[in-house]
Order: sequence, then C-alpha cells, then structure tokens
Amino acid sequence: MTGYQFPSQDSDPLYHFNVSALGAPAVSRLGWSVYSSKKPIMSANEIERATERLTIPMPEMIFGNNYIVVAHKSGWSLGFNAIDALDLVAKHGNPQGGLVKVAYSDAWMNDKKKSSGEVHQVVKPFDWTYTTSYQGTPASSLVSFERTSETIPLGRLRRPDPILFFDDVVLFEDELGDNGITIVSVKIRVMEERLFLLCRFFMRVDDVLFRIRDTRLFIEFADNKILREYTVKQDSYENVKRKIRHSAGDLGLYLRDANWVAEQLPVVETFTETSTIPVIN
Repeated sequence: MTGYQFPSQDSDPLYHFNVSALGAPAVSRLGWSVYSSKKPIMSANEIERATERLTIPMPEMIFGNNYIVVAHKSGWSLGFNAIDALDLVAKHGNPQGGLVKVAYSDAWMNDKKKSSGEVHQVVKPFDWTYTTSYQGTPASSLVSFERTSETIPLGRLRRPDPILFFDDVVLFEDELGDNGITIVSVKIRVMEERLFLLCRFFMRVDDVLFRIRDTRLFIEFADNKILREYTVKQDSYENVKRKIRHSAGDLGLYLRDANWVAEQLPVVETFTETSTIPVIN
C-alpha cells in the first residue's frame, strides 16, 4: 500500500484499510493473515495534508505509512495506523485524563503552532502530550466488539511456542519540547495456534507524570476467539521514581523503560471486549 488516502471531511475513518490492496501478507495461518508496513517518516506534503485534516500540529516523528492489519478470510479485519491514533487526540483544550502542564508547555505549543503555520495555520489549543485512547481501526463493517467478563489467557502466551512472525512498528513519537516523550507503537507476534498484539501509548512528562494506554488483541485461530483488552495506567513522576532501588545507578534507564514503568503504574481503568467472526456461506 502506498501511503495514506485522505478522503473528504465527512469520511470516517480517516484511513481506509483495503486489505485487497495491501499485497502479500507477512504471515497467514488458519484463515488469518497479518499485514505489516514499516516506512520512513511522512513527507512534507503528507504532513501538510494530515495537519489540515486533523487540525492539530503533527508530532516530531510521524510514521504515517506504517501499519499493522490483522485480517480474517471472512472479511473481518482490524488495523493500527498513526493518523487514526492522532485523530483521537483532544483538539479543543479538553485533554483525556486531564491537562498536563509544565513550565515550558505554553512556549512549546506556540512554537508548534508557528512551525505548523509554515505548512497550514493551526491556532486551536490541543492536548500537547498527544494522549490517545486508540484501540485500532475496524477496517470493515463486519467488525464489532462487546464487553465480556473473559480475560486474555496469559498462560497460553507464556508457552515456548515457535514464533512464526514478529514485528515492532512505531506510529508516532514526540519529545514534548524536551520535557519527556510520547510514543505510540504496535508489537505483534504470531504463533502456530494464536496471535498477540500490543498497541501502547507511553507518555513521560519529566518531573510531572507517567501515562500508559495499552490495547491488547488476542486471537485463538482454532475457534476464532477474539479478545481485546484496554488498560489505562497513570501515576506521578515522583511516585514512580521512588520505586527505583537506591543502588540502581542510572535512574534514567528505568524511567525510559516503558515495560518497567508499566509494571509500576496503578491501573486506572481496564475492560475486555470480544468480537465474532461472521459466518461464511
């Protein structure tokens, strides 16, 4: 697939995954296929179009042509891409999870607006941390989820099964004016009997806050069991920092490690959903 298609303003979602146009899958197993793309950052022209469409300045590094798509032969498919993730960023000064302020945030936002203005003037306030509750883009009207009391069977994922395919795709990243980092990435591993995907939003605002939004997708191939878990975690920078051993040495090694931080943060919200594969006549 060659880049994003920017449809008209009333189109939804922003980016339409046409599975038939994605080329050969990276891996296929028992009716399921995974498509993956890792490309350079978006061109100036693509950034201009994305800025105009989303009405917020783009992150410093946006990999707009990266994606991971999980598809079933029935037509069910769920994709992950940067533009749809950014479309859920608060655009009118009402950030998800509350406003995050640092000493230089106003100056940083003004600089962002000026740099974006070179391409297309953007003057609306927005969530400068790029916090998003993105859980994937249903690439088909056949995709729907409903809440369930089931949980992802972690025991199956701990088995030493051979990995048929693994990928780690970054969607976007921003250093928040040297005040920390926000990064959204998607990891997937495919085994013989199942697949597991993690889409993670990770934010660190130095001396202020840590925030994580995790979307986990589990699919068992044999019975087409689909589970999607969404978890929100958050805590103050100081609380997380206190959990580092005094003899640990470089504290930054821990504070930059999203996996370590995720283990320290309390859960603010979590729920699991299930989806059903349509019957193929």
